[in-house]
Amino acid sequence: MAFPTWVSVSLVWVLCKVLLHVVAQQNDQSTMVALRNELSISMWNSSTDYCSWAGVTCLNKSMVESIDLSHQQLKGNVTLISELKALKWLDLSSNNFQGPIPSAFGGLSELEFLDLSFNKFASAIPSTLGNLRNLRSLNLSMNRFIAEIPDEFERLKSLTHFQLYGNNLNGSIPYGIGNLTSLRIFTAYENNLGGRIPDNLGSVAELELLNLHSNQLEGLIPENIFSLGKLEVLVLTMNNLNGTLPLSIGNCKGLSNFRVGNNKLIGSIPTSIGSISSLTYFEADNNNLSGEIVSEVAQCTNLTLLNLANNGFTGVIPPELGDLMNLQELILSGNSLFGDIPKSLLRSKNLSKIDLSNNRFNGTIPEDICTTPRLQFLLLDQNSIHGEIPRGIGSCVKLLELQMGSNYLTGNIPHEIGQIKNLQIALNLSFNHLHGTLPSELGKLDKLVSLDLSNNQLFGSIPSALKGLMSLIEVNFSNNLLTGQVPIFAPFQKSPNSSFAGNKGLCGDPLSSSCGKSVGPGRETYHHKVSYKIILAVIGSGLTVFVMVTVVVLLFMMRERQEKASKAAGIAEDGIVDPPMIIAGNVFVENLKQAIDFDAVVKASLKDSNKLNGGTFSTIYKAVMPSGLILSVKRLKSMDRAIVHYQNKMVRELERLGRLCHDNLMTPIGFVIYDDVALLLHPYLPNGTLAELLHDSTAKPEFKPDWSTRLSIAIGVAEGLAFLHHVAIIHLDISSGNVFLDATYKPLVGEIEISKLLDPSRGTASISAVAGSFGYIPPEYAYTMQMTAPGNVYSYGVVLLEILTSRLPVDEAFGEGIDLVKWVHNAPARGETPEQILDAKLSTVSFAWRKQMLAVLKKKKEREMASFASLKTAIFEKEERKQQYQAHIRGLNAYDRHKKFLNDYVGFYGKGRISNDILPVKTDRDTLKEGYRFIRSEEDDMDTSWEQRLVKRYYDKLFKEYCIADMSKYKKGKIGLRWRTEKEVISGKGQFICGSKQCDEKDGLASYEVNFSYHEAGENKQALVKLVCCKICAEKLVYKKLREKEQTDKREQEKQKRKRERSTSHNNSDDEYERRREKLVYKKLREKEQTDKREQEKQKRKRERSTSHNNSDDEYERRREKKASTSTDDKKIENDENFDEFLMGMFP
Repeated sequence: MAFPTWVSVSLVWVLCKVLLHVVAQQNDQSTMVALRNELSISMWNSSTDYCSWAGVTCLNKSMVESIDLSHQQLKGNVTLISELKALKWLDLSSNNFQGPIPSAFGGLSELEFLDLSFNKFASAIPSTLGNLRNLRSLNLSMNRFIAEIPDEFERLKSLTHFQLYGNNLNGSIPYGIGNLTSLRIFTAYENNLGGRIPDNLGSVAELELLNLHSNQLEGLIPENIFSLGKLEVLVLTMNNLNGTLPLSIGNCKGLSNFRVGNNKLIGSIPTSIGSISSLTYFEADNNNLSGEIVSEVAQCTNLTLLNLANNGFTGVIPPELGDLMNLQELILSGNSLFGDIPKSLLRSKNLSKIDLSNNRFNGTIPEDICTTPRLQFLLLDQNSIHGEIPRGIGSCVKLLELQMGSNYLTGNIPHEIGQIKNLQIALNLSFNHLHGTLPSELGKLDKLVSLDLSNNQLFGSIPSALKGLMSLIEVNFSNNLLTGQVPIFAPFQKSPNSSFAGNKGLCGDPLSSSCGKSVGPGRETYHHKVSYKIILAVIGSGLTVFVMVTVVVLLFMMRERQEKASKAAGIAEDGIVDPPMIIAGNVFVENLKQAIDFDAVVKASLKDSNKLNGGTFSTIYKAVMPSGLILSVKRLKSMDRAIVHYQNKMVRELERLGRLCHDNLMTPIGFVIYDDVALLLHPYLPNGTLAELLHDSTAKPEFKPDWSTRLSIAIGVAEGLAFLHHVAIIHLDISSGNVFLDATYKPLVGEIEISKLLDPSRGTASISAVAGSFGYIPPEYAYTMQMTAPGNVYSYGVVLLEILTSRLPVDEAFGEGIDLVKWVHNAPARGETPEQILDAKLSTVSFAWRKQMLAVLKKKKEREMASFASLKTAIFEKEERKQQYQAHIRGLNAYDRHKKFLNDYVGFYGKGRISNDILPVKTDRDTLKEGYRFIRSEEDDMDTSWEQRLVKRYYDKLFKEYCIADMSKYKKGKIGLRWRTEKEVISGKGQFICGSKQCDEKDGLASYEVNFSYHEAGENKQALVKLVCCKICAEKLVYKKLREKEQTDKREQEKQKRKRERSTSHNNSDDEYERRREKLVYKKLREKEQTDKREQEKQKRKRERSTSHNNSDDEYERRREKKASTSTDDKKIENDENFDEFLMGMFP
């Protein structure tokens, strides 16, 4: 029968499914355990329940569906992951994986998300990744991939996010990429891609972000990119693109970022740009664009940056640009614009930078140029501007740089310039027709770094009040009519002669002409009639006095010479000189106390023959102890003698530094103080310094190149510097001269104690000199006058360049104003390859050495801008802290103010003595924490208490257009939001940089309206706010809902699947029932036909039989009919019983 067969097939199918599930579960378990051992994943515990491991998600608690191992610094072989056949999500970003991507990854047929960015994967991208038909997001950025983008990627029809930036890919962009219908984001910037941009890119897919900057792309910008009108961000800077700007750009109504600078584009700006109201960033600098600046640009009401520098634009600036109320930076330098500076520009209250330099503007400077309250950069140099400098320039209180050189300005220098207290970067008024005297108010610009007043008609003397320019580094007064003596001021005397040349009446250092007492030509000569006797008496008296003084001086000199001779004889006899009186001294190492003689230390520091080298803050001598021990004695320079008056603090700091334990630090082992001199004791290192190794030993004939030694030195210095930063010590002078080498050439970073003994924040005399050595000083030091950890990293980068090139940090061979860093940067402009920068004595020895040196050079270039990133932050932090402190003090009443001052005094001068006695003062943080509201109401503003006034002042400083988000707990459905600060607005965070606190992505940004529900002051509140973030962070906003939806959809799919299985099983049973029923009906019909046939035969026989036989025949027929009837009834009963049995089998 059919019933047992059907049941057996169902059981076999169920058993196979269960068996396959068990096998897959066992395979995943063994694979995960092996993967944990291979990668040494510490956050995966020894539990066998791999589904509970951090970053792992399973389907039905059995098969691995998601793995997130990002930011774990892992390394090893990841091929085992390809055995997890149910994997849909794989994130291995920000680790140390090396080698090629396993081609077996192409077998993960269920994979939807793959992120391998920020690793060290190399070689070519495997073409097998094109088999991942379900892949939606692929990120291979910031690796070391070479070769071309595989053509097989055109099969990834589900791909929406495709990121390849920061590699070494070459070739062209495959044409098939443009056929990916689901593609929304494509980034491949900072590669070596060439050829043309595919014409079909954007014509099929609704592309939203395209970033291809820093490649070698050629040809036109395709019109099809804008055809569907969905593009939001386009970045094509630093390529070789030509042609004109596409007219179809106006189709993209949501375009916010358009950057095509540093190409070879021609033509004019299309007028269709006016229809893009969402445009915030328009950059087309360094091209060959021409024509006039179209007024339609003013219709882009959200524009915050307009950069058209270094093109061929002509005409005047459209006055309609003044309607751009959100404009922050206007950069039009390097064109042929003329006319007046439109006063309408000053209506934009958010302008922070106006750069109109190197044009042909021929008007005057508007009197109310400073009505824009946030103006920080005003660059008007190299034009034909005439008239006087407006006195309203003093209202630009936030100005950092003022450039007005190379114009036709006349009149006096307004003394109101002295009111710009924040002026820091430069004040340039050179090459004009200014006259009059130098205003003494310029001395109030204590933050100014560069002052250039050369090539004018200024006269009079240089005011001594200019000594107030405490941050000055560059100065130029040349080619004026100045007279008198140059004031004695270190920045003046350290400047070259050319800075004061061309002033005939000027004298004194650094000029060669000295200032002697001269008699003026107009002075009259008076003749007196004096008697002859009086003249003789005066002459005789003078001669007598002269002879007596000469005799006394000769006797004194003879006496002194005799004393010196006797003293020298005494030294020659016993070699002992009476040392000065030692005030204090100590040795921190117990077993060296007997071996160190303080008198011998002092004597050694007094002999120039023992001098080893000198640094910025100290001079080092060699001292041999009577016990035979050799020491390095560091003598602090005379300008730093004030520290010896704080002996207790000095001893504590030295003892603490002596306890520092690191193989690459040169820690003090003791000290000696006599008179007003401090000596620090260190172990003697026979191999000198790194500078001597690099620049002295290489010139010797016996020099042997050894890259491995230099590399180990570089690594050791980095480890020592990292340890200093870990213990919160900032080095004041990182240079090759302060890296000492022991007998095995192990590097030791010296001068670490200077940062503790000479505290720059205290403003002591010791820091009056510039911290650091020339050539190693980070650029931001010129603006902040403070050494920082990023500044140390910059100085270490210079040391790395020394190691790689064997060149001095400052060399005349580089050219005027060029140091080692700039020389390396300018190598491409000189036509030099990276190999030519390296020291040929090392790079030509071995291919392996050259490869390692190039790798170090590349890493250096990738990170050398780290110190620049904090430049703006450092400039504003000091002033911001000062304003906050003043605002807090003004908000206190008299009693609280007295307690605040007293507590500050105790905390500043009584550290370590009254550390536990803290007065009960309510701080600004406490006040803001209590009274701050995310959105203030009218009732909050009506409260006039000082606490609420303080909170409101803080609240008013926040920018409430976009938010900053904290997404550290996004997997729990918790997102924190706050408004942006001024510092974040300046840096672009939250508008041009992703608004997530943990993300610095600049590409693929979009604005989202977030319904923010939060709990504040005991109440549940809601607010609709804007957040600019990248796509990945946008998915985090709805991560929990998406996961819940996915789980719900998954459960619904499983439910529908089970329903279909039941439905299929039921339908099969019904079909079997119908077939059996039809078979029975057919059988009954056949039996009925046979019965009818026999009946016909019987009637025929009846007619044929004779009448005589009728009775016999009737009897016979009755018997036959009875027998047939009995047989038919039996068959009917049997058939009915079989049918009932079938029904009972189907429906028991």
